[in-house]
Amino acid sequence: MRLSLIGMAGSGKSYWSRKLEGHGYRRFCCDDMIAEKLASELKNPEGTPMSVAEWMGFPYEAGYNERESRYLSLEAEVLREIIEYLGSREGDPEESVVVDTTGSVIYTGDELLKKLSRVTTIVLLETPSAGQERLLKAYLEHPHPMLWRGMFSRKPGESSRDSLARCYPDLFVSRARLYRAYADVTIGHEDLWRKSFGIKECLGLIDAFIRNSPGQGP
Repeated sequence: MRLSLIGMAGSGKSYWSRKLEGHGYRRFCCDDMIAEKLASELKNPEGTPMSVAEWMGFPYEAGYNERESRYLSLEAEVLREIIEYLGSREGDPEESVVVDTTGSVIYTGDELLKKLSRVTTIVLLETPSAGQERLLKAYLEHPHPMLWRGMFSRKPGESSRDSLARCYPDLFVSRARLYRAYADVTIGHEDLWRKSFGIKECLGLIDAFIRNSPGQGP
C-alpha cells in the first residue's frame, strides 16, 4: 500500500507515519528532505546551526515572504522527487510506502497533488475546529515552518501574538477546505486518538476505502 498523509501540523502525520514505518513501510519525510536541501542556509550570523523553524520565522518578520517562497519551491521539488521515485522502475509497486507531507503540501499546486494522488492514496488526518487554539498555542510556543500564503495581516496597534490569533482561524478554515478537496480518504480525529485504534484499524479503514473505490489511489 502506498499512502500520503496530509493535514495540519499537529494532526499526527509524523506520529502515524513512524508507526507505519515500524510496521515495515518505507517512510519519506518531506520535512527532513526539505531541511537537507536547506542545510547550507541553516546557520545563524555567528555560524551556529539553526532549525528550519528558526530560518523561516514568523509572517511579521522581515524577509519572511522570500523565505516562504523558497520553502515552497523546495517542497514542490521534494514532492516531485518522491513521485518520480514511485513512478520509476526503482519504486517497487509492491513496496509499502508512506509519505509524511508538510502541512503546506496543499500549496504545491494542483498538478503535483493530482500526480501524488495517482501514485498514492492521500489520507487526511482530520483536526477538529475545536483544536485550533491548541495548534496555535503549539505554533507560538514551539515554532515550526508555517506558510501563511498572504493570510496574515496586522491591524494598527495590534500585537504580533494578537494578529496571529486573529488570522489563524481563517488559515485553518482555508487549509481544511483544501485538504478535503485532495483527500482520497479522511480519518476523523476521534478515531485517530482512540486507544483501541491502532495500525491494524488504520490500515483496515484505508484498505476498505481502496477496495470500495476502484480507480482511487494506487
